[in-house]
Amino acid sequence: MDRIDVMRLFIRVAESGNFSKVARATGVTQPTVSKVVAGLEAKLGAQLLRRTSRGLSLTGAGQDFYESAIDIVERVDALESSVGQGDAAPSGVVRVALSPAFGRMEIVPHLPAFFERYPGVSIDFHVSQRYVNLVEEGMDLAIRVGPLSDSSMMARRIGSMSYLTVAAPSYLARAGTPAVVDDLQQHHCVAFMAHDAPRPWEFRDATGDVKFVPQGPLRSNDAEYVRAAVLAGLGIAHNAAWLYARDVAAGRLAPLLADCAPEPFPIHAVWPGGRRLAGKTRALVDYLAELFAASPLLKVR
Repeated sequence: MDRIDVMRLFIRVAESGNFSKVARATGVTQPTVSKVVAGLEAKLGAQLLRRTSRGLSLTGAGQDFYESAIDIVERVDALESSVGQGDAAPSGVVRVALSPAFGRMEIVPHLPAFFERYPGVSIDFHVSQRYVNLVEEGMDLAIRVGPLSDSSMMARRIGSMSYLTVAAPSYLARAGTPAVVDDLQQHHCVAFMAHDAPRPWEFRDATGDVKFVPQGPLRSNDAEYVRAAVLAGLGIAHNAAWLYARDVAAGRLAPLLADCAPEPFPIHAVWPGGRRLAGKTRALVDYLAELFAASPLLKVR
């Protein structure tokens, strides 16, 4: 392992505070990670990490080395991206965490133009409904919808997400059309599951923000299963506008309670704090911001 690779490994250990997590993320054994860090400390003649039963933390010398290592690694990455190609031609792999349906429907179909523009860049998607720890799992970037809670991350707002409440005409013919939010209590609602519970539906009416907990015979933790259920006439759904807009335009679904729609949710590109954004990652973030700005459904509001 060369010096730069050792620095990369140390940065991950410093940010995660755990040898085992870094070992899983990098595909090596925990003893190997521990040995590499111990060898680095021996070479420098200084203790970089405090090891306690509660985990790892940086010493004063470790903090200084960590900050310098980040600067060196970022400069090396930038140099490798630019040498022989120019600053406008980034290269390398961008590891991106995002949710299944959004990436499949709103990002992947538009990537041919990105790869034509940046042939030296490749993308690894880590698809999951959960919030991925970017440092522990070795991600460069995440695309997240809604308010951000982790203040240690850097973020750039690149879009907005509106919500639609919809049902199939066949369901409405059978069960009637809700006129106000309270009417939903008399209907079958197809819930999206988050953390083993139905995610509340958010609305806004004359009294302010309103939350409704959907109930019905079918629910799923996958947005496209919810969409399939609504298209089959199994009930009412409330989810991202981009998920249903094409069906509404084609007449397969009817929009409901439009006057009670909540405020749009922000879409952010998020990356680990304390780091300059690598050229390859910045290229993707800029492209997505450009892509969403051109979309009536996803542009910043």
